[in-house]
This record gives sequence, structure tokens and C-alpha cells, in this order.
Amino acid sequence: MYLREPMIYFGDLKPIKGNIHIEKNRCKGCGFCVEYCPKDVLELSEEFNVKGYHPPFVKNEDDCCYCQLCETICPEFAIFVTIQNEEEEGESRS
Repeated sequence: MYLREPMIYFGDLKPIKGNIHIEKNRCKGCGFCVEYCPKDVLELSEEFNVKGYHPPFVKNEDDCCYCQLCETICPEFAIFVTIQNEEEEGESRS
């Protein structure tokens, strides 16, 4: 006899999108956020901050999956992510 796994219906789930906020002058340019982002949303910029480091910039914000790994791994607390509202999502695509 085979055990059947129950079918689970999740309804109309939508992926959560995030807005990334970077405090450029707190960044020390370690690149952890860029290296560990699963969606390659961030990239180190060519510009310098007040400390003389290259802070990251958001290159593909629409790809952010709100995993919050960048803010978790940042040793300087220079980056954080907020949930993108549906209204903001609609406005950015228009």
C-alpha cells in the first residue's frame, strides 16, 4: 500500500518583493551583500563613500525576493530591506 501525500492548495500566493535601502556612508565595502545575494540584486559601485570604500548599489530591485540575507550578513548594518507594497509595485511597473 502506498501512502499518498495530501495535496495542499496555497491559493493565489504572490512572491514577496523587497525594497533595498543602503546607508552608503556606513558601508566598509566588504562585498558580503553582493557575494551572498541569491538573486544578484546588488553590485559594488565605482563611487566612493566618505570612508573611501565602494558601497553597493541596487542593479535589479525587481529581482529582490525579500530574503533579507544582505541585511543579516552586513557587519556594519549599512543595508536593510522592507516589503514592497502592491501599490508601489504597480507604480514602478507603469
